[in-house]
Amino acid sequence: MVFKRLLGSLGVGGPTVETTLDPGPALPGGALTGQVRLRGGGADFEIESITLELVARVEAEHEEGESEGAVTFERFTVGGGFRLAEGEERSVPFSVTLPWETPVTELYGQALGVVLGVRTELSVAGAKDKGDLDPLAVGPLPVQEAVLEALGQLGFGFRSADLEYGRIGGTGQRLPFYQEIEITPSPKYAHQVNEIEVTFLAGPAGMEVVLEADKRGGPFSGGHDALTSFTVGHHDSRDWNAEVEGWIERLVQHRAPHGSHAAYGHGHDDHHHHHDGHRSGPGVGTAVAAGAAGLAVGVVGGMVAAEVVDFFEGEEEDEEG
Repeated sequence: MVFKRLLGSLGVGGPTVETTLDPGPALPGGALTGQVRLRGGGADFEIESITLELVARVEAEHEEGESEGAVTFERFTVGGGFRLAEGEERSVPFSVTLPWETPVTELYGQALGVVLGVRTELSVAGAKDKGDLDPLAVGPLPVQEAVLEALGQLGFGFRSADLEYGRIGGTGQRLPFYQEIEITPSPKYAHQVNEIEVTFLAGPAGMEVVLEADKRGGPFSGGHDALTSFTVGHHDSRDWNAEVEGWIERLVQHRAPHGSHAAYGHGHDDHHHHHDGHRSGPGVGTAVAAGAAGLAVGVVGGMVAAEVVDFFEGEEEDEEG
């Protein structure tokens, strides 16, 4: 990878920077490690700070419809306070902790269509300049994988995943957006629901699993959304198939479990829409890696690849947050 030149306020003769992440997906609440490599420019520069930004491509609902934008959801200062001599090369290692609610971008090594990035900001002599976005891969926590694996074994299929700007009322959500994993119903529930959306809200003590069902209407009634949530520990050992089956039964019957946050009010429904466009549809799912019995994970590869290129190459001047 070539060094990425910082233009703009630092000028063509300014230092260049390249950020490399250590191999393998990071985990929510876990360490993100790597190094920032600097190369001095045409003169000595005082490096005041090196900051990493975590950026997500997020969908937002508004009166005019739907739009996508880049949201910065965490910033870390990983270095600074030194002089970078002309032409000098210096490496600054870092280890930072990802937010617990960091979205999952892959399952069994296959992309879910959610795009995260890391951007490096260099502050030199009072001027700040940002480099390009580098892709960030995040895998599931053990409990997240166990729940998704159980859904797959119960006959549910993966449809799509996206990030929704907004908050789910009544939960401990901390980020300004949440991840929805949309799954198709198993044959057992196909006559009752169109799809089920799964949201994981992780924290240090455990995880809220929020389930929402787009329920089918009867011949004389329209469909409606059912919503409920369950709390699990990070190290829980359960019969996950039976546990998740019970969750789905409660959700479909819209019978809130004791102590749950099922009565969320209007908060979640405000931004409940289906994003069935280019990333979903029948037949999208492909088999997971050999030996894995979980959700059939797959997306329209070419289209998602184009989105990723657009996200990482485009100028994200309209960032929120």
